[in-house]
Amino acid sequence: MPDVAGFRAKMGVIIPSTNTVVESDFADLRIPGVTFHSGRIYIGEPNLGSDDAMEALLAQVDQAIEIAARDVLTCLPDSLIMGMSAPTFWGGYEGSRRFAERMKRLSGLEISMGSEACARAFERLGVRRIAVLTPYQPIMREQIVRYFEDCGFSVPRYRDLRCESATSIAEVRPETLRGVLRELDGPEVDAIVQCGTNLSMVRLAAEAEGWLDKPVVAINAATLWHAYRQAGFDDRLYGVGTLLQEH
Repeated sequence: MPDVAGFRAKMGVIIPSTNTVVESDFADLRIPGVTFHSGRIYIGEPNLGSDDAMEALLAQVDQAIEIAARDVLTCLPDSLIMGMSAPTFWGGYEGSRRFAERMKRLSGLEISMGSEACARAFERLGVRRIAVLTPYQPIMREQIVRYFEDCGFSVPRYRDLRCESATSIAEVRPETLRGVLRELDGPEVDAIVQCGTNLSMVRLAAEAEGWLDKPVVAINAATLWHAYRQAGFDDRLYGVGTLLQEH
């Protein structure tokens, strides 16, 4: 028998314990009959103030992610969503595939994650040249650019916000991001993508598409779009960007 609330699908969502944006975004983007259930990766030290700190945080993720997956699987989800983007890009395309295979082995479920979701989104939107916005240090952006270039996209522009901690990412204001988006825009850019799932960008990205006249892809919207379409749901959502509205 189907779940009473999640009668179309129950989706497990793996997120860091420091993340406050994914659950809010997914609640805003929920379609009828689909429910989201979080497994939280324990982050004891949220410092992101240097390249070394970024690598140390990812080491924490690597150690704790299997427990988070174990916990969320007890609700018997139908699929799994990675609500953390950094490990899905690390190591370029090959590293991303290894990570996906690991999560599939752990869960036995289909996986949606930011790296693949963004690449699929660009293909659907018909864009090849992208600008990348991250809240991270340069070492993480280098991995993100490597992934997209491995997938055949060019990245002529990028910007790192260099947030000091995993929690401070959620404190970046829309007024700051509007200026950054305008700086990233240019004739050599077909679209802008925002990485970092704790950076609140879904509504702002949709707004920016109006004044930039090109796609602006927020990673939480792209990841959920991928999860919905992979599950066979073609519901359209309005006011949250071209991807979920038209594709």
